[in-house]
Amino acid sequence: MTITFKAKRREQQGSSASRRLRRAGQLPGIIYGGGKEAAPVVLDHNELFHLLKKEAFHSSLLTAEVDGIRETVVLRDAQWHPYKQQALHLDFQRIDAGQTIHIKVPLHFINGETSPAVKLRGCHISHIMTEIDVKCLPADLPEFITVDLANLEEGHTLHISHLTLPKGVELAHHGEGDPVVVNAQQSHTAPVDEEAGDGTGAA
Repeated sequence: MTITFKAKRREQQGSSASRRLRRAGQLPGIIYGGGKEAAPVVLDHNELFHLLKKEAFHSSLLTAEVDGIRETVVLRDAQWHPYKQQALHLDFQRIDAGQTIHIKVPLHFINGETSPAVKLRGCHISHIMTEIDVKCLPADLPEFITVDLANLEEGHTLHISHLTLPKGVELAHHGEGDPVVVNAQQSHTAPVDEEAGDGTGAA
């Protein structure tokens, strides 16, 4: 999937200028990296607001068209208003086709409802992780990574080391151990004490 958005170089900077842009329906941002100077930009808030709702926008190579010049970037940070549905600032990093990138990629879980844990044992599947850090060349970047739960049994867990990664993609896990991605456990409910009755029995 190719996602392209338009931007313009931003001449005025500072908090006051950013507030004026937001009141005018525009969104300040910055594009940095790639051996070039950081470029403050201004974007159309409505266009980017809708793009930000797409999962792929957060984990794909993007094309930024800045004053007619195209650059390949990835989204690195999005700042949001604490209670309004309003993006405040976006950070993008330029991408070099020959350099490895580190980025978070979402996990897509399939076949959970038909797994032995759910179909035969009525278990509840908990998704402990919904995204993972990977490293790869830009051309190998997957939009998402599929986690097949078809063989998940009651009481079993899938760890990050169990994931099948696309060719050219490696884990970039930070920290120790082998984190759990998903587990299947029985959903226990409190038993009803039938002998307790309604409280009218002998003391």
